[in-house]
Amino acid sequence: MKPICRYILSTLLSLLPTLMVAQESGRRDWSTRGISIPEVTVSAARTMKDIGTQQTSFDSTTLKENIALSMADVLTYNSSIFVKNYGRATLSTVAFRGTSPSHTQVSWNGMKINNPMLGMTDFSMIPSYFIDDASLLHGTSSVGETGGGLGGSVKLSTRPAAARGFGVQYIQGVGSFRTFDEFLRLTYGNKNWQVSTRAVYSSSPNEYKYRNHDKKENVYDSEMNIIDQYYPIERNRSGSYKDLHLLQEVYYNTCRGDRFGLNAWYINSNRELAMLTTDYGDDTEFDNRQREQTFRGVLSWDHLRKDWKVGAKAGYIYTWMAYDYKRDPGNGVMTSMTRSRSRVNTFYGRVDGEYYIGEKWLLTANLTAHQHIVESRDKNIIRQDGDRAIVGYRKGRIELSGSVSAKWRPIEPLGIVLVLREEMFGREWTPVIPALFVDGVLSKRGNVVAKASVSRNFRFPSLNDLYFLPGGNPDLRKESGWTYDVGVSFAVGREKLYSLSGSVNWFDSRVKDWIIWLPTPKGFFSPENVKDVHAYGVEMKADLEVTPATDWNLSLNGTFSWTPSINCGEPRTPADKSVGKQLPYVPEFSSSVTGRIGWRRWTFTYKWCYYSER
Repeated sequence: MKPICRYILSTLLSLLPTLMVAQESGRRDWSTRGISIPEVTVSAARTMKDIGTQQTSFDSTTLKENIALSMADVLTYNSSIFVKNYGRATLSTVAFRGTSPSHTQVSWNGMKINNPMLGMTDFSMIPSYFIDDASLLHGTSSVGETGGGLGGSVKLSTRPAAARGFGVQYIQGVGSFRTFDEFLRLTYGNKNWQVSTRAVYSSSPNEYKYRNHDKKENVYDSEMNIIDQYYPIERNRSGSYKDLHLLQEVYYNTCRGDRFGLNAWYINSNRELAMLTTDYGDDTEFDNRQREQTFRGVLSWDHLRKDWKVGAKAGYIYTWMAYDYKRDPGNGVMTSMTRSRSRVNTFYGRVDGEYYIGEKWLLTANLTAHQHIVESRDKNIIRQDGDRAIVGYRKGRIELSGSVSAKWRPIEPLGIVLVLREEMFGREWTPVIPALFVDGVLSKRGNVVAKASVSRNFRFPSLNDLYFLPGGNPDLRKESGWTYDVGVSFAVGREKLYSLSGSVNWFDSRVKDWIIWLPTPKGFFSPENVKDVHAYGVEMKADLEVTPATDWNLSLNGTFSWTPSINCGEPRTPADKSVGKQLPYVPEFSSSVTGRIGWRRWTFTYKWCYYSER
């Protein structure tokens, strides 16, 4: 061995202990402070599927930021749409652009999950832990996916876990009033198979003290004269809940262009409905309870090639829902006042295809079918002869929806889409539903993109609208209208310093024969066709991220919407003062703000939302 080689070798051996100590010290430092990964910029051409659409997408961080939240809470703090929420484990509905919850179409893995009786979806029954992809399609953008979304649509889906081998995740949450949340996920995956089992169990007796500002108690003197009043402190004992969700997923990829999937979701819910704050009765004297068992299953197959794709899905939904209202009439025995039972069976099928012609054309077509069989009964009606009568309805209805579209990009900055859709509910067909979308890049500097769209749309009455007893109106007409959208978006920033993006959209919608439930002189509500409704307004969104120093990150996300929804119909009675005013239950203004301060592995988050008076 040459002298120079011996010298180098001896030097390296003498430095080896020092290097090992430095390496171990570095490891400890990394484990404490973390590793800073440089920012990576990813760029790609705009997809042809999204030409002209007004869409809000939620990433995995937003969906899983607070694992105990339902999708109702996620949408409340991260979008400009109106979420009507009565508190945790209570009915939560979603409405776009001054419309009602029944004007929002909701799909899960492609299958529509709107209740055919009510026409709406309870988002408190959708844990965010079960959703991997979520997006909102505003206004006309929903026509490319489904009909009936006069306000818009919500797309929810799951996806393979991308696991390698076996995996286990367990999370527990503990909250006020003995609230417990349990989350479990088991995964297995290899080259071809992805299997996932998820479970969520939430429970709470939901007992708490509160000062009831909707009541006043009197203070009397010895001669029974009122000398003072106060708001009493009461204890809520009637809002307990137990919700169980199970989700089984199996995916198989042949690695030769074919993918198969199975998604099965089971819900078992038992919820008490709290007393009104103006009820002067004792909450131990009544039982107001809703129970639900729901199963949703979807089988899917996708066949992919370089320029084309075909797919098919089949699904089934079964829902059993019970509502019981019992009260003590004064004899110490709980007596059943209402005993409602509902069963819904829905069979679902869908076929679709896509075909690319070069890089400038994309042709798509799909056909969807939903067969609903609904039985709704109140088994507690007593006739004059003393026998119990079953009052309700049993109806079936087929719903077909088919569409074709052509997406064209003649030059890179410009995109044009034409969609033609037609639907059938029962035996009634809609006229052809057209939709036209255009978008274009106004400036590459700042990524300024302008979008415009126009579409026609129809919505048929729900089964409760037509047949519910009491109050159903079988003479209702389907709703119809035109919607126009114009918007602009931008995105600017400087690497490692800041990024700013935002959008502003204006919309205008005129709907004829709008259906709304209103009180009647007979003491119950009934749906009617309001002659004309004009809904219009502005939606705004902005996202800002700043990196002021190493290890620090600041972000601010905000949304705002102004959504007048005006009754332009004729007065129903001489005393009707609603014409020319905002529709009931619809807020004119809504906004939300989320701010985050991040330092290394710590994050402080603040969320705020606002709805104007309804």
